Formats: sequence, structure tokens, C-alpha cells
Amino acid sequence: MKPVSRPLLYAGLIVLLVILSMASMLAGRVWAPWSAWTSFGADPRWSIVFELRLPRTLLGIGVGAALGLAGAALQGYTRNPLADPGVLGVSGMAALGAVLTLYYGVTAVAPWALPVAAISGALIGVGVLMLLSGTASSMVTFILAGAILNVLSSAGLSLALSLAPNPWAISEIVDWLMGSLADRSFDEVTLALPLIAVGCGLLLATGRALDALTLGEIGARSLGVSMARTRWFLALGVGLAAGASVAVTGVIGFVGLVTPHLLRPFVGARPGGLLGPSLLGGAIIVLAGDILVRIIPAVAEVKLGVAMAVLGAPFFLVLLLRLRRTMA
Repeated sequence: MKPVSRPLLYAGLIVLLVILSMASMLAGRVWAPWSAWTSFGADPRWSIVFELRLPRTLLGIGVGAALGLAGAALQGYTRNPLADPGVLGVSGMAALGAVLTLYYGVTAVAPWALPVAAISGALIGVGVLMLLSGTASSMVTFILAGAILNVLSSAGLSLALSLAPNPWAISEIVDWLMGSLADRSFDEVTLALPLIAVGCGLLLATGRALDALTLGEIGARSLGVSMARTRWFLALGVGLAAGASVAVTGVIGFVGLVTPHLLRPFVGARPGGLLGPSLLGGAIIVLAGDILVRIIPAVAEVKLGVAMAVLGAPFFLVLLLRLRRTMA
């Protein structure tokens, strides 16, 4: 597919994002027509729109943008089409840090402890991956490092569940791990979006370095790119973006993996040129998924993390089969 012009691509993504944002405010078990929006409290559905669905929509945009951008940045830096915060264990490490605060009941005393623990876990995960992401690391080595992180985080989460002091703690941890935007308020918005914005800013600043890295690290250095600075920006950016997202929504996987692959045919081979579209594309995918889980007829709302896994796993399988044919 021939790449499209950047203004046209951005215009199309922004229009689609605006449409889905409006649909997110309308859709649900109780549909809210335009008259409810302009009632200024006279219609009971006004509270549903602006007190429940507006923060949910804002979080969907922020979390989707963070995960899509983080996936594009990791794929560009590692030159690895399978890189993604979830696949590589970064989201799992963030979840482990957050679950430990739930397990010990720290959040009841200090609500800020959960995002701090989630971001710390994500930074530790990214740090381990960055140690293996130089020119000497192969795709297999990098994926194995991510598998180790996933196993480590899964083991820690399973241990926390098995040793939970009461059934309510188990229910809270399991419900949080499945990932959801339901019942989120402006408290979560004000907590997560500033951190996500800083993380996304750091990742967007790596665009020139990611383009230069297509020539290899030696070629990038010859163009004046500081590899140490790029690694720091990438590690802090992914840690803040993924960690803050996991802290307020739980684990929502496959967004960072799928988004860059869907948009790459429209952008071309420049990893830096993929960052902005992936930011918008990730927000679109998460909003679309959240609308879908709200309108599916079911006794209880399907968790967004479960829905994204169901949709993303076949895509991951197709990608692996394609890579196997390419490498054969």
C-alpha cells in the first residue's frame, strides 16, 4: 500500500477519534440523546453523560494513546515487530507493582502508592529490556527477555492471589487485573493523564533518533544521535505511559502491538513518522473496544482487557505466522 500524505492521515484519524468520542458519550445500557446533553441537569441522563461517561472517554483516549505510542516506540527502537508493553512484560511488571499495594492494603492509607508502584514496576521492566536491546541482541533474545518478565510478573500475581488474606482482596485484585474503564471518575483522570502526557512527550521526542537507528547504532551516532539520551527517554516514557495506564485501568493488552501494524502501511518505513499516528490510532482502538463491550448484550459488562485479548490474540498469531514465512 502506498503511504498517504501526513496531513490527510492525521485529519482522518482525528475525525475518527472525534466521532468515536461522541459515540462513547452516547453509548451504553442507557443511551443518551443530544437533548440529555443540553438539559444541564434537568434530565437524569445528563449526570450519566458528564459524570460517568466523560471521564471514561477521557481515560480511554489517554490510555489508548499511551499504549499505542509506547508500542510504536518500542518497535522502532528494537527494530522488532513483536515489541509491545504487554507482550514484553512491561505491563505485567506494572500490574505486579500495583497489585502489591492492593495486597498489603497500602492504597487505603495512601492512594498515590498504587500509581507510584505501577510506574516503578514498569520502569524496572523497561530497564531489563533495554539492557538487551542493543545491536548484539537478536529478536529471539529480546522476546525471551519479555517472556521472562511475563513469567516473573505472572508468578508474583499468582502468589499474591493464593496468599490473599480474604476473598474480598482476591475479588478486587482479579477484577482490577482484567482491565476496564468502567466506574472511573475524574480522580483517575487527574491522576493518570498528566503522567501519561509526560510519558508521551518523552516518547515523541525520540522520533528523530528512531529514524536514525534504521542505519544502526553506529550510523545513528554519526548523525549526532545520543544513544544514552534516547534510551533514557524511551525507558522513562514507556514507564510513565504504561505504568500510569495500568495504574488506573488494569492490564489492557495488544493495543501497542496491533496499532503500529495497522498504521504502518499508511506511513511507510520511518519509525519516527509512525509515533504520532500510533498515538491517535491507539486512542481510537481503545475507544472502539470500550464502546463494543458496553453495547454487547450480556448480564454483566465484559471487561475491556478481556475483549482486547480476544481481538488481539488472533492478530498476534497471524503476525507470528507471517514472520515465520519471512524468516524461512
